[in-house]
Amino acid sequence: MSIALVLLAAGKGTRMDSDIPKVLHKIGGAPLLHHAMLSASALEPERIIVVTGHGAEEVEAAARAFDADVVTVRQDVQHGTAHAVAQAKEALSDFAGDVIILYGDTPFISTETLDALLSKRSTHDVVVLGFNAADPGRYGRLIMDGTTLSRIVEFKDASPEERAITLCNSGVICADASHLFDLIDAVDANNASGEYYLTDIVAIAHDRGLKTTAITCDEAETLGINSRAELAAAETVFQHRTRAAMLENGVQMQAPDTVYFSFDTVIGRDAEIDPHVVFAPGVTVESNARIRAFSHLEGAHVSRDATVGPYARLRPGAELAEHVHIGNFVEIKNARIDEGAKVNHLSYVGDAEIGARTNIGAGTITCNYDGVMKHKTTIGQNSFIGSNTMLVAPVNVGNDAMTATSTTVTKDVPDGAMAIARTEQINKKGFARKLFSILRAKKAKQAKD
Repeated sequence: MSIALVLLAAGKGTRMDSDIPKVLHKIGGAPLLHHAMLSASALEPERIIVVTGHGAEEVEAAARAFDADVVTVRQDVQHGTAHAVAQAKEALSDFAGDVIILYGDTPFISTETLDALLSKRSTHDVVVLGFNAADPGRYGRLIMDGTTLSRIVEFKDASPEERAITLCNSGVICADASHLFDLIDAVDANNASGEYYLTDIVAIAHDRGLKTTAITCDEAETLGINSRAELAAAETVFQHRTRAAMLENGVQMQAPDTVYFSFDTVIGRDAEIDPHVVFAPGVTVESNARIRAFSHLEGAHVSRDATVGPYARLRPGAELAEHVHIGNFVEIKNARIDEGAKVNHLSYVGDAEIGARTNIGAGTITCNYDGVMKHKTTIGQNSFIGSNTMLVAPVNVGNDAMTATSTTVTKDVPDGAMAIARTEQINKKGFARKLFSILRAKKAKQAKD
């Protein structure tokens, strides 16, 4: 059976107190919308429809960044969830199959739960995802008659007896496309909010003799994000789950609660992650590598047996080969560091290629930016770059070459050559005492005045 996804992402998210559309706030470095799409995309849907409204252009761009084939439709005025889903009717007019309705601000519903929803749909016309709430609060309640879901009642419209029910509505619904929009067409706004509730399709379907039921998942999967506090809580949930998964997969962490991951972080077995490391998006760390404390990685690839940090920063485009050493207070950006090379102290290497087994001395800087454009530095194999070397790009240093300490390299250095570019030292006898005497006298005069 073909699958279509309809993701509702039109809400403003007033409680966020933000100019950013709610679904574009991030968890693990990715928008909430991407998290919602990620689990569902594993179902290999034939179509994905994202319903936008507030900040429509930004949300549509984010949706297409995740999947270029996404179809977006707009709910310019919000009249409720049924009204939102109705905006997808035309986009699915020629679709035959199951439709799953999801929410762009509900990031944790798993692929396994969606599989269970589809499995139950094979024997029922409408299936709702519910959960048993520890504190039902203002959630809608699922009214069950045995295994049949007879209706969903919103909290505002519920009686005291119905509010005592702890089986709550997640909002996720699966139905055959041929039934779904017929049911939505029958929804009215005769309720406390004056809105068209998607939940009303259950009672309508039940009254028409269609088979309706609910399945349940863990309450944590249904966590919706409506405020900054809930976003922070969701980040905590994401990090906790990711850390547990990393440990389960053989990653060594001394203090996992201090390590922060992104949605796409990949770390190999037996890699060692020290405390207080941050993985921004786009990082892969291979097996047996070590990331030492207080390092920050983004858009970087670290190969087997490499060491990074402490206090190192890998920026996008950093590519470290096997057995590379990147040390304390070193920054690497858009640079390839080949096997066995070392950049161990207080250096910046950007827009560069560093050959195998080359040593970059402390305080070395690749001067890659001229104020308008970036330029490349290339250093060959088995070379030695002396401390405090300035490499003014574009420049090439050959194999087995060397630069003297405090050299400013402005011309290519051939293979095997040593570059020395610094002024000659001159010692002026007695000048220090004379200068200090002048300065102290000047300071005393200023104090007197």
